[in-house]
Parts: sequence; C-alpha cells; structure tokens
Amino acid sequence: MIRLQRIRSAGWLAAVLFVMATVAMVTAAAAQEGPLDKSEPKGTTSEAIIQRFAAKEKEFKEARDQYTYRQSVKVQTVEGNTVDGEYQEVFDVVFDDKARRLENVVYAPQNSLVRIQMSPEDLDDIRHRLPFVLTSDEISEYQILYVGQQREDELRTYVFDIAPKEIVGKKRYFQGRIWVDDRDFQVVKTYGKTVPDIRKRRGEENLFPKFTTWREQIDGKYWFPTYTKSDDELHFSSGDVHIREIVKYENYKRFGSNVKITFDGKNVEKGPAKAGSPDPSQKPN
Repeated sequence: MIRLQRIRSAGWLAAVLFVMATVAMVTAAAAQEGPLDKSEPKGTTSEAIIQRFAAKEKEFKEARDQYTYRQSVKVQTVEGNTVDGEYQEVFDVVFDDKARRLENVVYAPQNSLVRIQMSPEDLDDIRHRLPFVLTSDEISEYQILYVGQQREDELRTYVFDIAPKEIVGKKRYFQGRIWVDDRDFQVVKTYGKTVPDIRKRRGEENLFPKFTTWREQIDGKYWFPTYTKSDDELHFSSGDVHIREIVKYENYKRFGSNVKITFDGKNVEKGPAKAGSPDPSQKPN
C-alpha cells in the first residue's frame, strides 16, 4: 500500500484532507452495500492487489478502445419534485474505414438547462472520467488506502479509497472509492467525483457531482462500464442546485480490425459481446 508518510510537507496535509473528505463522501454509498469486513486480505497483501488491478485496468483501457458502443447521457436540474431543465445526448462510438475512432451523435434535443451550463469539463468528464480508469501508469499520482472487503451484488470485492496526492496544473482527477473483484482483480464499481471543483476570480463556478458507475463483464473477460448515476446537490455561491444525471453504455462490440488485444498475456479472440452479472436492469433509473 502506498504510505501516507512518504508525502512531503504541504502535500502531506493536502493528502490527509483528501482522504478525510473521501471517507465522508462514501458514507451514504456504504449503506447500500453489504457489511464491510475491515480485516486484511488473506493470502496476499493490499499492495499486491493494487498492482494487479492497476495492470488489469491498463489492459481494460486498451481493450475498450477497440470496442464500439452507444453512450446515452441525461442531465437534469430539479426544483422540489419538478424537473426544470434537461440536457440529453446519445452518440455512437464507432470506427471509420481507416480504423479511426469517431463519435456519431444520433440524438440531441434542445438543451433546456437554465440554472447550470454544460461546460467543456462536464462533457470531458462524461466521456473520460465517469468510466474511471486507474492504470499502472497512474497509481503513483494517487493515495490508495485499503479499507476492507465487501459484497457487491454476487461478487466478493476488495475496497479501496483513493485520492490524488496533489493537483497538478489543470489536470483533473478522481476522488472516491473503488470495488475490485477478488477473482478477476478488475474494478467493478466506482463511487466519488472528479476534482478539483473550479472557482475563478470573476465569480465563475464549475462544480461537479458525486456519481456511481457500475461495470458488467463483457465477452467473459473485461468489466466495462454500463451505467452511471448521479443525484447530488451542487453548492454554488448563488444557491444550491439539485442535479440528476444518468449515463448508459450499451451494445459493446469488438471492432473487426487487425489490432491485437492481449489480456493476462494472451491474445484475445474476437467474439460477440456478452453481458454478465451484475444486470444493469437492476440499477435504479
């Protein structure tokens, strides 16, 4: 496990504050899970688990880049029980005849959001950070704290809290909790938010909600994101805004290119996409 005492002076204080905020953030989500067993893992160490899931995340990231899928996005602002603004978009992630990755928008009704705006950072988060990936190339940037073992649906998982060691420039990070399957050593669920929130001197504010992303097993190998939900209050200086967000990822299919995908050191054969447990139809709408 990455040790907190390795961090220097101001970085140490920032990391401690991040971990404290993360613990507070996951309290509500923890109530939805099975009991948390805080005992140390048997037959392995938390550091070994981190190294294994980070390596699997790198393989997962490379593999998902060779799949097509449909992503649908719905963001709503809510006043009491009334939806008073909505943003929607549905797009297909596909490849052209030169194997270049493209996004084809298939549905985009008029944006009716008034109290908030979809910023470039919001749109980038939807595409790249809600399906959070923490690879072996990135783990050195994060504090990773083993917190125990827990049931997630029918899976047994190792649970880790993570937070960036420091915020560098304009780079964006994830802060929250991840659940790692104890057999495949792949991330099957994440809960948290992207950081930092952005507040500028001119009074501009760009705040980001907490979200949960569930993954499903595709092709019997990879745990790909299939459903993200957010239901949160954003605390702007002008007043609170209740936001709801649902993102779905559907119809994963391997692209028929000459690119080879390796997993556990072996080439992966092409085949039809098959969704496994957990079933996204059981996730809240």
